[in-house]
Amino acid sequence: MRFRPCIDIHNGQVKQIVGGSLLDRGDQAEENFVSGQDAAYYAHMYKKSGIKGGHIILLNPVTSEHYAATKEQARKALAAYPGGMQIGGGITDENAAEYLQAGASHVIVTSFVFKNGQISRGNLHKIEQAVGKEHLVLDLSCRKKDGQYYIVTERWQHFTQVPITLELLQELSLHCDEFLVHAVDVEGKASGIEAELVELLTRLEHFPVTYAGGVGSFADLAELKEKGRNKIDVTIGSALDIFGGNMAYEKVLDACNSDASLV
Repeated sequence: MRFRPCIDIHNGQVKQIVGGSLLDRGDQAEENFVSGQDAAYYAHMYKKSGIKGGHIILLNPVTSEHYAATKEQARKALAAYPGGMQIGGGITDENAAEYLQAGASHVIVTSFVFKNGQISRGNLHKIEQAVGKEHLVLDLSCRKKDGQYYIVTERWQHFTQVPITLELLQELSLHCDEFLVHAVDVEGKASGIEAELVELLTRLEHFPVTYAGGVGSFADLAELKEKGRNKIDVTIGSALDIFGGNMAYEKVLDACNSDASLV
């Protein structure tokens, strides 16, 4: 298990939010934490710790009056840690190269690939051609409905008709370098992981997957390590002390790096 850091940017500020509360209308979100530091501060921290593969997420749509400020924060973070972080939020085949040139190791894509409730294989081909499989992360963030986890788009506000299955994971893994999966129903709540989702993701062999959502304690981290067979990577946001939570950042790094059980 590797720790994958995050920098979530909303209305031009680094924040931790309750994922299911995000609304484009009025740029609203239920906030857990608003940082007094800029995005570059956190990128420097992650660089100093030597941890790569974290993600920067722009939580405003392009149409938002705050989008320019959010994008500027993201670019500062990329400049502070070139090659060390991935970026997502409004990425298409037309703007992806801009972010790679600005220092992103990968671009993260959801809504461009999952259009009108379905997989747009045409758009998947476009983005893969634009950046190369080795620079592409597919964000399969999801919510549960009718007993299944369905991919959600547009900053987690809209359900697609695409359930997460092993067959889907196997197909999409041919077109990208890794998956990022936010369990949106528990995102930002520090209320425990979606164990059923983790076990589903674990069925995919020999492919990197990062899980985010619900880790609020070292017991939750231990459960993720066990259910994920120590091969699912983890992102922790609101529960970290650097974002106002109770889990010490350095202790989390040590726990993830340890081969020993956390139980």
